[in-house]
Amino acid sequence: GMTISSANEITMSSQPAFLVQPASPQSDIPINATTTIVFDTERFDQNGDFASNTFTAPVTGRYQLNVQLGIQEMDKGTDFIGIELVTSNRSYTYFHDNDGMAADMPNGRDVTIAVLTDMDASDTAFVRVTLPNSGASQMDVQAGSAFSGFLAC
Repeated sequence: GMTISSANEITMSSQPAFLVQPASPQSDIPINATTTIVFDTERFDQNGDFASNTFTAPVTGRYQLNVQLGIQEMDKGTDFIGIELVTSNRSYTYFHDNDGMAADMPNGRDVTIAVLTDMDASDTAFVRVTLPNSGASQMDVQAGSAFSGFLAC
């Protein structure tokens, strides 16, 4: 489990930690819906706690969770978007208001959510996007997006 080097660096091979990304863009996110973001490429999943777009906490503790979502092709007619990091205990939401957009957003923008949150054993976390009933279903989530986390304490 735990290794301490001669320089007192500690590594714990079973410590929960993961980094996942989409294998390809998730295109044309529907309006008037809530869509779970597909993270189907594991860069690493140190304790095997990530599956089906969801992280499941193996033990009770404080977890650092991070979402970096690249969005593009958002329609000017969309009132707002909501990007959520949903955990069993609460949701952390980023809202983007489109009122100031002069045109569609083909070049995209990055949205980041980073939180230290409490999770009990078997609590879950996943990412979803909500678009209201306005604009067109043309927004994409870029393949370079990422969802990561680790047990902090």
